[in-house]
Amino acid sequence: MSVEFHISNKYLRSSRKKGFVSFISGVSMVGLILAVMSLITVLSVMNGFHEELTNRVLNTISHSYITGTDDTLENWDDLQKKIDSQDSVLASSPFVEDFALMTSKSASQGVSIRGVLIDQEPSTSALLDDIKYGSLSLNEDESLVLLGVGLATLMGTGIGDQITLIAPARNSLGALVPISQTFKVSGIFNAGLNDYNNGLAFIHLYDAQDLFGLGNRVSGIRLKVEDLFKASVITDDVVQSLGNGYYGVDWMQQQKHFIRALNLEKQMIAIILSLIIAVAAFNIVSMMVMVVTDKKSDIAILRTIGMTPKRIVKIFFYQGISIGLIGITVGTVLGLLLALNIESVISGIESIIGFQFFPKDVFYINRFPSKILLSDVLSIVFGAFILVILASIYPARRAGKVNISEVLRHE
Repeated sequence: MSVEFHISNKYLRSSRKKGFVSFISGVSMVGLILAVMSLITVLSVMNGFHEELTNRVLNTISHSYITGTDDTLENWDDLQKKIDSQDSVLASSPFVEDFALMTSKSASQGVSIRGVLIDQEPSTSALLDDIKYGSLSLNEDESLVLLGVGLATLMGTGIGDQITLIAPARNSLGALVPISQTFKVSGIFNAGLNDYNNGLAFIHLYDAQDLFGLGNRVSGIRLKVEDLFKASVITDDVVQSLGNGYYGVDWMQQQKHFIRALNLEKQMIAIILSLIIAVAAFNIVSMMVMVVTDKKSDIAILRTIGMTPKRIVKIFFYQGISIGLIGITVGTVLGLLLALNIESVISGIESIIGFQFFPKDVFYINRFPSKILLSDVLSIVFGAFILVILASIYPARRAGKVNISEVLRHE
């Protein structure tokens, strides 16, 4: 251990007896601890929310879909066979999707109608995995409909009730005319996302073709591929194998604004919370300046016995680094512990104050998921350490410039 490091540690321990200087040192260290702990915890919770939201969104949409240049497909059954022959495609399902007016005895609502084959749709989407009431049934001959839980509540309908769908379709002359069909509610599903629960209904594929006047055409074919993150490449390969007149849209294109918003949100929160670490580093600057002022007589004595200004600078630089390392280490440990136990901590707070932070009827997610990423922790620790180094330079250099003749004259 060098002499400079030994003296800096001695000053660090002895400063606890120095009243106001000790208080400022403690505040600086606590500020750094809280800053690092808060940043690790918040980013971990953000990662958890992002993963939860992304998984829920990806479960509700297909990995990609293929359609024609006019947004419809003819001879879709032959195309589906060609698509299923691709090794990288795990499953496919045809669909018809458009908007219609839904009416019941007590309400009317504009909704998105999706026509599917019930034996194929679950292989490419998880929207119908959770049937809350009724059954997963869309028999072609019975004109059945599946409603989201929110939509069923808005329409005031239950299992066995009748609803009417009204949609515009083109007649033989090309004019738009309204077509209406009556359906019986066979099941009510919970998609896990309010947008789908409140505004989506499923009917049989053939019923949807009749409702929207598509004849034998469909809107497209959804795909489930073997590698989610290669969906774009796989979809392009499938489109090329089908020939001209088709195009594909993968999940990143469907949700690019959503994914971009999540990433931007995390970046902005990280930048804002990093200012807390900057404030804590500024506290270290002011604290070290006070320590240097308090230790002027010691500096003068060390200079008179032959210690160079450069070595004096090292003493106070090491002291600032030591305070920063202690704060960063303790803050990191506390942040990791809090991030790992955030759900139980929040549950305890909610039970004490009697308030739920994320009500089920308002938010997609009603808990605090947490996911710790090593890259985030390392970035926080490295960034905080750089700020501590910068904060320690000015006070240390100031200590090296102390005029020992003036100090000794006033002692």
